[in-house]
Amino acid sequence: MNPTECQELLDGYLRWLKAELSASVVSDACELTTPFLDRHDDHLQLYAKRSDGKITLPDDGYIYSDLLASGLEFNTPKRKAALETTLNGFGVRLDDRNHLVLEANPRNLGQKVHSLIQAMIGVNDMFLLAQSQVDSFFFEDVRSFLDAHEVRYIDRVKISGTSGFDHAIDFLIPKSPTRPERLLQTINVPSKSTVTSYLFTLTDTRNARGTDFEAYVFLNDEDQTVSASTIEALEAYSVVPARWTRREQYVEALAG
Repeated sequence: MNPTECQELLDGYLRWLKAELSASVVSDACELTTPFLDRHDDHLQLYAKRSDGKITLPDDGYIYSDLLASGLEFNTPKRKAALETTLNGFGVRLDDRNHLVLEANPRNLGQKVHSLIQAMIGVNDMFLLAQSQVDSFFFEDVRSFLDAHEVRYIDRVKISGTSGFDHAIDFLIPKSPTRPERLLQTINVPSKSTVTSYLFTLTDTRNARGTDFEAYVFLNDEDQTVSASTIEALEAYSVVPARWTRREQYVEALAG
């Protein structure tokens, strides 16, 4: 492309952006509707309010509350860190009402509006986190649960199997005077493939260790149903299928 074509491309984008932006007065604020969409295909909106000579730009709490309503809570250190990293990248803060907020002045207003829009998109996209990140969040939830109930454990243990492969065990709970050693695994998305993979790990590990231990699996059933076939498959291999929504039932067996 030549310089003229590049300029035409830029001009076209700016024309589209200007045509799709709209503003209206709502109470004491200016409501700005942008052409950018959230994961529901709704237009992102932000607000501008004058206070003490400054312009405050909040999203009115929409992005954060939408994630909470969808089941993504920022209630562990790793989740909070992921949120803070996203916000810090755009200079945005989360206030005590869970609003995404930026401070601006007339000279940098356009830049700050753009930064807030990008932060809103970035935080909104946290709902679409890579599966490995979501799995990590569930692992953190389980670890917090064990800590809250003073369960002794070693996490992220590598154990060699008879195949020669090393297997990562999420939690190893040592033997006690009343209970044998316990291996606890977490499965965020219980499915045929994830359960089959775990059962290979368990069988390979069980054959190699040659010790008596109990096997538990926490299955995340917060937003999904665990099938009967999944439960049956685990039980067939002497694994306790612990549904996460019923986790309090397993405290005695894990803490003993």
